[in-house]
Amino acid sequence: MKSTRKPAALALVGALTAGALAACSGGGDPQDESTNSAGQVTLSVVSLLPGSTEEAVAAFEDQVAEFEKANPDIDVQPEEYEWKATTFAAQLAGGTLPDVFEIPFTDAQGLVENGQLADMDAQFRALPYAEQFNPTILEAGTGEDGHVYAIPAKNAYPVALHYNRQLFESAGLDPDSPPTTWEQVREYAKKIADANPGVAGYATMTQNNTGGWQLTAQTVARGGRTVETDADQKATATLDNPGTQETLQFLHDLRWEDESMGGNFLLDWGSINQEFAAGQVGMFTSGSDIYTSLVQTNAVDPDTYGLAPIPLSDAPESATLTGGTLAGVPANVDEGVKDAAIKWIDFFYLNKLVDDDRAVADAETLAKNDQPVGTPVLPMFSKEQYELNQEWIADYVNVPLDQMTAFTDAMFDLPLAGEPSQKTQEVYALLDPVVQAVLTDEDADIDALLADANTQAQALLDQG
Repeated sequence: MKSTRKPAALALVGALTAGALAACSGGGDPQDESTNSAGQVTLSVVSLLPGSTEEAVAAFEDQVAEFEKANPDIDVQPEEYEWKATTFAAQLAGGTLPDVFEIPFTDAQGLVENGQLADMDAQFRALPYAEQFNPTILEAGTGEDGHVYAIPAKNAYPVALHYNRQLFESAGLDPDSPPTTWEQVREYAKKIADANPGVAGYATMTQNNTGGWQLTAQTVARGGRTVETDADQKATATLDNPGTQETLQFLHDLRWEDESMGGNFLLDWGSINQEFAAGQVGMFTSGSDIYTSLVQTNAVDPDTYGLAPIPLSDAPESATLTGGTLAGVPANVDEGVKDAAIKWIDFFYLNKLVDDDRAVADAETLAKNDQPVGTPVLPMFSKEQYELNQEWIADYVNVPLDQMTAFTDAMFDLPLAGEPSQKTQEVYALLDPVVQAVLTDEDADIDALLADANTQAQALLDQG
């Protein structure tokens, strides 16, 4: 999956993954059955994560009803959806995804190259705010032909530190002063674990490629990079860099010397959220925007939640890994579905960011169903537009922003870096067992594990 795109762009908008994609095309006969002879379009769309609360479902149903009232020729069919690197390619190749699905930023390029995304350029250019997007974010879903195939759907997020304020207090820690260094994270984790037997003072994801994702995030925070790409887009595996070695040693020490990581070492994005919401995890790193999901799917107690920047080392290249979400449409849909899809993307994801009436209407719907309004993210357009949007919805913001000030005070000053631009998901898959080994084998040889993974990663990168 060789790309000739500018690495500077990917450095700002790296996403959760750049998946192991099926080489097959999403082609075939257009799905004309989605548009009937009367011009009525049936549009299947991503709704919520499986297991979402009744309140979250009610809010989504209200949004669908509002959309269908304004677009009586479109019948929206919501489908529960959770993007997972280990299943996405098969779902897309098998035609089981909805007409509008979500993908991470860096996933789009491989899908475009494989012909698996619909060309949405004409529909996108018709949006009145199409020229207002941050060009770097827009580039994530733009093909080499200059056409837009995947549309920015949610604001970008940096990886951040999430923590349980209640567990902080139980350990004699100040929940308004979260750790700012990895040394403090270790110190706080042990205090939390000692004060709460059975609780992980600190936990990390380890499977379904999320272990590699978070290992990369913490590597970047320590100034390292797992893949280096030169000006000609030649990629070199550097998994054995000092930042990754330090991160794995840090995890080893928390696990084996401090015994502060609990007993569950097979966690991914969904399961670590569940453990955190249940009060079984004191701290972990993930995208800064997960508070919304913690409420919608895990019924987290807002009073227990805290958010802070991921700690950065003193290394010159230390940075915060970023990600985000694009909306895509399968390549084999007809023009009627594409036209309906852009209306839904405009309504559900985007217009509320640039139009005050739409912003207020959306916030009202969410707030009346006790859904989060105002979760902090990075702006998809400009900082000024983001701040204006926050003014529009100020009366409806219901997230505990006063418990997130460590993050919000710093969010616009964070040094940002994107995920590796080539074979991202495959490399993450190689790193998962490395993280697992360190947490399950006290005598795991970190250098040997990384050397082996690095050799395998370079072989993948050499495939182009």
